[in-house]
Amino acid sequence: MSSGSQRSEEQRATARKNLARAFRQFAGLSASFFRAAAARTGMTVTDVQVLDILAEGSPMTAGQLADLTGLTTGAITGMLNRLEKSGHVSRERDPEDGRRVLVRLAADANDMRELNATFASVAQGWDELTAGYDDEQIAFLQEFLKRSNALSQWEILRLREAPEDEQGMALASLGDLTSGHLVVASLSQVTVRAGAGLTTLYQARFEGSTPAVTSKDGVVTIRSPRLWGMLDWRTSTAEVALNPGIPWRISIQGGGSMIDAHLDGLDLTELEVTGGGSMLRLELPAPSGVVPVRISGGGSVISVQRPAGSAVRLHLKGRASAFVFDDQKFFDMGADVRLQSPGADTATQRYDIEVASSASMVTIMTA
Repeated sequence: MSSGSQRSEEQRATARKNLARAFRQFAGLSASFFRAAAARTGMTVTDVQVLDILAEGSPMTAGQLADLTGLTTGAITGMLNRLEKSGHVSRERDPEDGRRVLVRLAADANDMRELNATFASVAQGWDELTAGYDDEQIAFLQEFLKRSNALSQWEILRLREAPEDEQGMALASLGDLTSGHLVVASLSQVTVRAGAGLTTLYQARFEGSTPAVTSKDGVVTIRSPRLWGMLDWRTSTAEVALNPGIPWRISIQGGGSMIDAHLDGLDLTELEVTGGGSMLRLELPAPSGVVPVRISGGGSVISVQRPAGSAVRLHLKGRASAFVFDDQKFFDMGADVRLQSPGADTATQRYDIEVASSASMVTIMTA
């Protein structure tokens, strides 16, 4: 590298540090402004923050406000109870989804005049500040702030949900999602469970190489990292907890040495395991409808356990050296075998299990 290029890289690094320092100062001054506005109106800082968010016009749910303020859902609920009692906000059922409760600024909110005047002054200042920028520069600033806001929301979630010493962890906000889909691909060991008391959409912990994780529109994808263009199977171990408050579809792809799913307490709508594995153990919850479970790709031991009294229809497409279905035991089972529990044909809540794998041991039974 030439001395000129090296100086250029050093200057760029310095400029980025200065930008980060200035933006950190901006964030600190913004927090100070909210404290000053709260002191003037006799409210708490988070009261003012919530009212400012709602003043933008669109009603929000308690979950959305919790994500934007960094408060827990319990804390935001207590705050909204107080703000509603004081006449600052109102709550109503979402006309498009009766399960959701929307929060909006009350039309006749008490003592909002001074607070509105305070924020109007800031808005005027911002308008004067940006008047000298052209459309392209304003669009750039909007994109930068949009990305920085997303980063801040992620860090708030991380600090709120993760222990200080936690390494190799991922999570995402639940927000207003009404269902989830977990996709796990090409990990050597996977454990999935219902996360009792979990307030986020999901929470995952990893050992060894951290896999690639994405979350969009309720679809959580966890995929083994690639090393020189190849999947890295060395230490790709994941433990994933799912929010039990919404229904879930689960897809586990690519096999692995062990797949362990403890799903009691979860609302499971579909489960698919492809690619096999040396050990597959599924503990299913009580079905809330007709729930398909598909297993394919081979495996040494396949064990599926369901709650007592849960109806099931089974289609064994592969072969099994030993096979157990409830209180029945078989050996050297051939392909295309169909079995079912009593009354399964007419049951509106049951499992439809299809095993297309060939395995040394297959067990389908109740707890």
